[in-house]
Amino acid sequence: MAAKRFFDEDEDEDQPNQKRMKNKPSLASVVREAGMVNFLEKFASTLEPVLRRVVSEEVENGLRSISCMRSISTSPSLKIQAADHEQTPSLQLIFNKRLSLPIFTGTKIVDIDNNPLQILLVDAKEGHPKIPTSLPYWIKVEIVVLDGDFNRPEFTWNKEEFDKKIVKERTGKRPLLTGELNITMRDGIAVVGDVEFTDNSSWIRCRKFRLGAKVVAQGNSQNIRICEAMSEPFVVKDHRGESYKKHHPPALEDEVWRLEKIGKDGTFHRKLSLKGINTVQDFLKSFTIEPSKLREILGMSDKVWDVTLRHAKNCTLGSKLYRYCGPNYTLILNPICQIVKVEIDGRVYFAHDIKPMHTAYIANLIKDACTRWSSLEEVDEPALLTQGDMMLGHHPNEQQTATRSFMGHNQSLISDGSSIGDGSYDWVENSGFLSLHSD
Repeated sequence: MAAKRFFDEDEDEDQPNQKRMKNKPSLASVVREAGMVNFLEKFASTLEPVLRRVVSEEVENGLRSISCMRSISTSPSLKIQAADHEQTPSLQLIFNKRLSLPIFTGTKIVDIDNNPLQILLVDAKEGHPKIPTSLPYWIKVEIVVLDGDFNRPEFTWNKEEFDKKIVKERTGKRPLLTGELNITMRDGIAVVGDVEFTDNSSWIRCRKFRLGAKVVAQGNSQNIRICEAMSEPFVVKDHRGESYKKHHPPALEDEVWRLEKIGKDGTFHRKLSLKGINTVQDFLKSFTIEPSKLREILGMSDKVWDVTLRHAKNCTLGSKLYRYCGPNYTLILNPICQIVKVEIDGRVYFAHDIKPMHTAYIANLIKDACTRWSSLEEVDEPALLTQGDMMLGHHPNEQQTATRSFMGHNQSLISDGSSIGDGSYDWVENSGFLSLHSD
């Protein structure tokens, strides 16, 4: 028993020591724990400024959004900026007039009246789109080229949409548009200086450009949204084609191929040249005397003939008159063989005085005058151009129209050349002139 108790006691004394040995941490575990603590402390110290910055930025953005919404609700000018994508701005840039077409490379771009381009600042809400709106500060405007397929309703685009349609030069080429591209607008008007294209428009998909104008800086702190200007689409041709350009309006001395549908050295041009019809004046004189014969020479379809004749009728006659004299008569003709005044046996007749019994006789005189055109005496009596109107009792404004050109807005000095059908002559009274048509 004693031996057993001794043994048991020895065994009991060894067990706590063994447990203590098992619970004592090893050196490796102590090192791992120390390394983990050090890593966590470093990670926390690194992450803390990042978290602080993110939280700070989000708080600032939230406060800024709230402040912006409050400002928009109270400030009309800021409402315009915030609603740029939602409503049409009231202030707009426009080109005062359409461009003169066609446009060639290396040639100054002008308006339809051959004057420098003008850009206006207008207020569309006022209902007067051509009246400039004056602002108390300057505006910097840039002239740009737009893709011709930018076909949006007027002033319904936003700045981003407009900028995406700006066309730049082709790789390796000069700037597409050169000249005075940045101008300052004051009092709602800016005049564009010398601006010209350096490349044609054949290389883009729609083969057309548009001209645009946009605000790049304003002399105020609010930068109110002003909608950009955009012209009609147009083709830009190489300057080598300018020598074949049609004139609008044509001049009397222009070669006849300057008329629409008559190409230089083409079939119609050659047919006219063989008959001695070399200028626009020759064309119109032939039409005055024998329109059916002229049309027979050309052999044009009805549609082509109408285009050519309409273009010719836009010609400006000027104030020159011509005198053709015979034994007992004197004819005063305008540059295209239309009668202004005739004197027979000492008696003077104006357009409305010509009686049917005289038409055949005077018709022959006009034909003789036309064949002897180079020998006619030039006279300078512009008062005769309106004499017929005054005797016919037309409105004074129409007298001025007759003097300026032979094709007014509501009157034609030449009929359409339709056949009379019986070989007789037809006198057309318009603006104090007489046009003789025979078949």
